Amino acid sequence: MLEIAVVGWMLHRLTLGFVWIGDDYDSISRLLRDPWVVLSIILLVSIVAISDFYRRFLRSIRQAPYLEALAEIPDTLPTISVIIPAYNEAVNIEACMKAVLANRLPNASVLQLIVADDESTDKTKALADSVAQEDERVTVMTVPPRPETLSWRGKNWACTCALEKATGEYLLFIDADVRVAEDAIARALSEAKKHKSDLLSCAPAIVCGCFSEWIVQPIMANLIAIGFDFEAVNDAARPDVALAAGPFMLFLREAYDKIGGHEAVAADPVEDLALAALIKEQDLSLRYVLGLDVSTVRMYRSFGDLWEGWTKNYYLGADRNALLTVVSAAAVFLIFVMPWLGFFVGIVAVLTKAVAGSLAVALLVLAAVAVSLQVTLRQIAANVIGLPVRYLWLGWLGGAVVSGIAIASMVKVETGWGWTWRGRSLAD
Repeated sequence: MLEIAVVGWMLHRLTLGFVWIGDDYDSISRLLRDPWVVLSIILLVSIVAISDFYRRFLRSIRQAPYLEALAEIPDTLPTISVIIPAYNEAVNIEACMKAVLANRLPNASVLQLIVADDESTDKTKALADSVAQEDERVTVMTVPPRPETLSWRGKNWACTCALEKATGEYLLFIDADVRVAEDAIARALSEAKKHKSDLLSCAPAIVCGCFSEWIVQPIMANLIAIGFDFEAVNDAARPDVALAAGPFMLFLREAYDKIGGHEAVAADPVEDLALAALIKEQDLSLRYVLGLDVSTVRMYRSFGDLWEGWTKNYYLGADRNALLTVVSAAAVFLIFVMPWLGFFVGIVAVLTKAVAGSLAVALLVLAAVAVSLQVTLRQIAANVIGLPVRYLWLGWLGGAVVSGIAIASMVKVETGWGWTWRGRSLAD
């Protein structure tokens, strides 16, 4: 309430100023050439933008369906093939496989686990083989070289090859950096059957383990929830809004075959969005839920991996819309960077007396309100999605990195320069 009161007072004073100026356009022009006045206006806009940003985020999350819990594991469940495409995943593959195999199911025959090693150059296959030796439900295969008849990007070729060995009525695609809970498969299958979902996708809890993840991933999670509102994604009457979380996608096999599977999106490195769009285009049922207690994902373990991954996806997630990408980059800068920048400039202005005392104080108050509002709402958002709060005072740095990712992603995709994933070029 304090923030609203302060903003109201600032707007009141600003309005009085413009009324006093009246039709004196020369005076308005001189006023707008004053960088301190312009910065004050930008901070006012920033406060409004911060409020609207988190209003939209909280609305999306609070309307999101959650994967329903089970009082007990059902006596019967349909068969399922869990497919893990893996390229140089030695750090993840064992833990991922063991989490899948530890799932509580009516009987062992329900589950088949397929690891598709996509020509890894590390110990991924050897580690997967060691797990397979201990459980007959596991099949480890080496993906053959990609054919040149189609342009295959990302994990699409590995997933397509794995299908030759899949026998389940349902297909669950997960990434090697995912860890599923011991009731995840039973809950997902029960949810899919109950809602007759052709594609059920669970948004996982994001795990942050390094500095770059802590400053970037929470902002990205907010942006995705706003850009792909849960209500709109789950609305069959909105074919223009489709999303699936790549780390956890459960298909009814018949529906998957109907849309052409990963082969239908062979050239698309953001296959989760593309497959979700095909589901809606074919009038099939898409259900997108929060599964924070069902699966976790740690996407990147270094800044280099994070930069490569998000610059691969960001622009494509904006449907290769240059204007939308630039506007989103500017909005992130306005929301996350400007409050802290304004606060720093305000302190300097007060200490150095670079401007009139009252204006410097007003600027500092505006910036303080913006920073306070941003930090408070970030804490609320973090609590809602179960992400511990850390490095909030570095929101300006995270915002700057995300804005840079947006622009770099656009350049990479349109030029092909540096557009890679795991060192593999995605350019034609």
